[in-house]
Amino acid sequence: MAMAVGGGAGARADINVTPLIDVLLVLLIIFMVITPLTPKGLESLVPQPPPPNQKQTESDQRTVVISINKDKSILINQEPSTEEKLGSRLEEIFKTRAERVVFVKGDPDIEFQYVAKAIDTAKGAGIDKVGLMTPKMEQGQ
Repeated sequence: MAMAVGGGAGARADINVTPLIDVLLVLLIIFMVITPLTPKGLESLVPQPPPPNQKQTESDQRTVVISINKDKSILINQEPSTEEKLGSRLEEIFKTRAERVVFVKGDPDIEFQYVAKAIDTAKGAGIDKVGLMTPKMEQGQ
């Protein structure tokens, strides 16, 4: 008794690609679902404390810090400013500088919306990088 193999052509040497396509589609769906979940946020800098026993250089003195006090007053490097004049003042400061970096320091007791407005105004004035300062960093810890 002989066993029938199917057809008269004999055994086939082709690879069945259907399971491979199924695996490919599953991987494609997984990557499509994961991609939108990548976190996006504000890119910010953190000022680094100078090494010990180093004197303050001219580049340290050129650092621009926007301070927002508890009474919502705005200071640019200890010079009083207003929310309306902040953008034009920053454009004036940075029109001759190649490196456009500013740090924003907000009082811990104010709402974040005031800090966010300062960051938005700085970005609108053409600042490339905005850093955030905290009281802990200011003390040099």
